[in-house]
Amino acid sequence: MRRTYVLWATAAAGLAVDQSTKAIAAVVVEGHEPSHALGGAVTFTAFRNSGAAGSFAPDATLVFTLLAMATVAFIARVAPSVRSTGWAVGLGLVLAGAGGNLADRLFRTPGFGRGAVLDFIQVGDSGIFNLADQCVTAGAVLILIQTFRGVPLRVVGAR
Repeated sequence: MRRTYVLWATAAAGLAVDQSTKAIAAVVVEGHEPSHALGGAVTFTAFRNSGAAGSFAPDATLVFTLLAMATVAFIARVAPSVRSTGWAVGLGLVLAGAGGNLADRLFRTPGFGRGAVLDFIQVGDSGIFNLADQCVTAGAVLILIQTFRGVPLRVVGAR
C-alpha cells in the first residue's frame, strides 16, 4: 500500500508542477521574445508541438494522444501491485509526464484530442521541452535501473 501511495504522490506532484509551469509559460513566455537564464545556457521560448519529441510526426497527434491514454491506463492498472519504491517513483514520474502532455493534447488548441503540447525550455542547443518530458525521461531511467538491478515490478501472484 505504501508503494502505491508513493507512485500516486509522485505522479500528482509531477503533474501539478508540469501544469503550473505550462500555465505560467503560456502567459509569460508565449508571444514574447525568448529570454535567457544562467548566462544564456537556458532559453525560455514557447513552441506548440503537435508531434512527439523533437517535433517527430507532427501529423500523428491523435496517435500520441492514444499512446498517452494507454500508458496512463497501464500504470493505473499495475499501481496496486508495485512493491518497490524505485518502481513506484519511476512509474509515478512516467505517469506525471504522460498525464501532463495528455492534458495538453486533450484541452489545448486546436481541439479535444488534437491539442499541441506546450514546450518552453531549451538548454544549450537541445530541442525545446517541458517538465512533463523530463518526468518521462527521469522515470524511464529509474525503470531501467530497476530492470538492470533485477528488481521485479510486482510480487508474483499479486494483482
